Amino acid sequence: MDTRNDRHRWQALATLCVTMFMAMLDNVIVNIALPRIGRDLDAGISGLQWVAEGYSLVYAALLLTGGTLGDRYGRTRVYRLGLALFTLGSAAAALAGGTGALVAARMLQGVGAALLTPGSLAILRHVFTDEKERARAIGLWSGVSALGLSVGPVVGGPMVDAFGWASVFWINVPVGAVALVLAHRVLPSVAPRGRRVDVPGLVLSSAGLGALVYGLIEGPGRGWTDARVSACGAAAAVLLALFAVVELRSAEPMLELRLFRDRVSAGALLSGLMVSFGMFGALFFLPLMLQGVMRWAPTDAGYAGLPLSGVIVFAAPLSGRLTSRHGPRLPLVLGISLCAAGLGGLSLHSGQAHYWSYAWTLVLLGFGMGLTFTPVSIAVLQRVAPERAGTASATVNTLRELGGVLGIAVLGAVLTGRLTGALTETLRRRGLPVDGVPHAVSALTGRSGADAAPAPAPVLAAVDASFVDALHLALRCGCAALAVTAVAVALLLRPAAPAPAPASGAPARATAGAA
Repeated sequence: MDTRNDRHRWQALATLCVTMFMAMLDNVIVNIALPRIGRDLDAGISGLQWVAEGYSLVYAALLLTGGTLGDRYGRTRVYRLGLALFTLGSAAAALAGGTGALVAARMLQGVGAALLTPGSLAILRHVFTDEKERARAIGLWSGVSALGLSVGPVVGGPMVDAFGWASVFWINVPVGAVALVLAHRVLPSVAPRGRRVDVPGLVLSSAGLGALVYGLIEGPGRGWTDARVSACGAAAAVLLALFAVVELRSAEPMLELRLFRDRVSAGALLSGLMVSFGMFGALFFLPLMLQGVMRWAPTDAGYAGLPLSGVIVFAAPLSGRLTSRHGPRLPLVLGISLCAAGLGGLSLHSGQAHYWSYAWTLVLLGFGMGLTFTPVSIAVLQRVAPERAGTASATVNTLRELGGVLGIAVLGAVLTGRLTGALTETLRRRGLPVDGVPHAVSALTGRSGADAAPAPAPVLAAVDASFVDALHLALRCGCAALAVTAVAVALLLRPAAPAPAPASGAPARATAGAA
């Protein structure tokens, strides 16, 4: 056994895991800082959604391009470029003095993450050629990615309390600098494969997703019949339909829609999309409840996620072993079902509930997330040729990230619409002024303009109760979506029926054809 080569492989894996942890961490670590950002930068719920979505939207829109560029110009080279841009964007976000600058910096982070993520899994597949070692490596890589999503609030809370919200971005800068040095030293050069950049697909997908998310975020505030919101919805439908047509006709598509023709790949991709849909939506709004309604400090709100994070550390490696022994169906269906149960259970508790009365739901959510990450990647990569690993990896991560974007936007639209309507009705019923609604709602984010007077105590009590009610509705919608997904994935990944035995006296040629 070549010990030196073996050590080099695991060093490469460690480098890839660190950078993926950082990219996944940035999806959620900012959530714990949102109330403080809202207060310091005078941003309402819509503005904070853009702080979260600015990263996720660009990440989802450009992941496909990142896979294509890696295939064309070299996966390691594009990976390093993405890591550099991500680090630069993190520094810019930490220095941002306004919501617009912060959203722009988050978008630059998204560009970097979109370039480095597809290359990460493709390089891993190149480094580990043995199937068993590769499955183990993908399991570790997926587990670290899932851990990054879960540990963000735990790390971010104390940092926000001690150093302010900018610290959740500064943390990426030294990690990114060290990772760049390691990437130049231990990552192999993967030969590029001549491939054109799908410019029409890039333009259509980016514009379509941008229009869709903009309409979903702005709809509750502007009204769903608003001309701008309606125009965005119509544009998104047309652009995304055209994108699907272009990709299906392309010889080298950005998004491997043909993977959906294989039911195993389709089930795995659907799993990644919908778990992110439910979990990202929940992880975005829970800090607003803990800090805005329950008045917890960021540190306490961050530590609340420890059960979720701890269980993921155990569940992610377990899912790799389950996938190796039983295939992806068992861990995926079980994981999605646990996520659905966790969201449903969380929706049963009020804003005055004691933490230990609902901590069990966080355990279910962590176990569910940990079980789903690894089998999604393994199932899809096993169904494609090695030269298509970059594009397949980009497709997996694009749909996973797109699920997060849609989760925050769709569940956010449900929550905001229910919150505004319920609060207006409550205030009218109690004879309180309805014009206090915008200011009262902004209190949830910690937002307070320089000249704004505090909202009356009865109004704040009403907004707290309305927010909890709206959050419950959003969580139940996420629960229902995941429950339906679990059934669909169970059907898609069911074992193939054995071929029927040939009838007595049937010709041998017919038997061979049936096989």
